[in-house]
Amino acid sequence: MNNIIYNYLIKNFLKTFFLTLGIIYCFGLILNLFEEIEFFKNLDVNIVTPLLMSSFYVPSLMIKILPFIIFISSMWFMLTTRNNKDLLMLKVFGYSNLKIFLILATTSFFIGWFVLIVFTPISSIMTKYYEKTKSNYSRDIDHLISFNKNGLWVKENLGNETRIISAAKPEGKTLIDVTIIYLDKNFQLKEKINSKTADINEKKWLLNDVTIFKNNSGMLVAEKTKNFLIETNYDYEKITNLFKNFDTMSFLELILDYKKLLNNGYNKSFLSQNLHTMLSLPFFLFMMTALATILTFNTLKRSNSSSFIVVGLLVSILVFYFKDLSLALGQTDRIPLNLAVWSPVVALSLFAFVGVLQINEK
Repeated sequence: MNNIIYNYLIKNFLKTFFLTLGIIYCFGLILNLFEEIEFFKNLDVNIVTPLLMSSFYVPSLMIKILPFIIFISSMWFMLTTRNNKDLLMLKVFGYSNLKIFLILATTSFFIGWFVLIVFTPISSIMTKYYEKTKSNYSRDIDHLISFNKNGLWVKENLGNETRIISAAKPEGKTLIDVTIIYLDKNFQLKEKINSKTADINEKKWLLNDVTIFKNNSGMLVAEKTKNFLIETNYDYEKITNLFKNFDTMSFLELILDYKKLLNNGYNKSFLSQNLHTMLSLPFFLFMMTALATILTFNTLKRSNSSSFIVVGLLVSILVFYFKDLSLALGQTDRIPLNLAVWSPVVALSLFAFVGVLQINEK
C-alpha cells in the first residue's frame, strides 16, 4: 500500500509539473514569437524561421524561471489534493504533512539535477544555434565585437575610416598586447598602433608603452610614446555585458572545462557565479516546494484557489526580487559573489524549516 501511495504522489506531481511546464512554455513561445517576427519582418524568410528561433530561445528562459514553475505546480498539486479530500485519505494511511512534503520536495530536488545534467547541454546547443543564426541575419555590422581563442576583436566604423582592435587576452579591466589598425574607406592601411596594455575601464582607453606606425607615402614611420588615449564605443562594463550570456554553457561544460574557460579569458567571477547558480538550482527547487507546502497545508478545509494564486504570485515576486537584490550586492562587491548566489536558498531554508514544522503539527 505504501508503494502505491508513494507512486501516486510522485506520478501526479510530475503530471502537474509537466502540464504547468507545457503551459508556460507555450505562453513564452507566443510572447517571444512577436519579438522574432519584428526582427525578421524586413528579411527574406518564411514564418517557420521566427517560430524556430523562438522555440530555440525559450528553453533557456524556462531554466531561469524553473523555481517559479516548480512553485506554481507544487501549489496546484497540493491545492487539488487538499480540495478533493485526497489529503485527508493520505493522513488516514499515516502520511503526515511532513512526509508528503519530503516526497514532493525530494522529487523537485532530483528534477533540478536532471535539468542540470541532461537538459542544460541541450538548451546550450539551442542557444548557440539561436545566437549564431541571429548574428548571420543581423544588419548592423558597422560595430562588431568577438571574443574567441585568438583573443578579443573589435570593429568600429568611424565615418570615413574603420578601426580594428585586437588584444591577446583580457586581465580584469586591462587588455594585453593590443593592436589597433585604422583603414580608410578603400580599406587601405592609414595607421597602426601597438600597445603593451590598455586600460578599458572607461570609453577613453589609456594605452601604455605605445608604438604608433603612420603611413607616410607608403612607408610606415614608427613613433614611440609612453601613453596614448583613444576614444571608443566600448568600455569594460559594456564588453563584459556582451559576454555575460552563460546560456550557451551547460552545467557539464562548466564543471569539466572550467580551467579551459579561464585560460580562454573568461572572467573568473562570472564563471563562478554561473557555476554556483546552477549548483544552487536543485536546492532552490526544494525550498520553493517547501514554500508551496507551507501556504497550502495549513488546513484541511476546502477553499477558494484564487486567494492562493494571488498569494503565490506575491511570494514569487518577493523571492525573485530578493534573489536579484542579493546578486546585485554580490556583483557590486558588497558581499562575496558566491554568498550572494546562495543567500536566497539559505534564507528560504530557515523560513521553510520553521514553517514545515508548524504544518506538520496540523
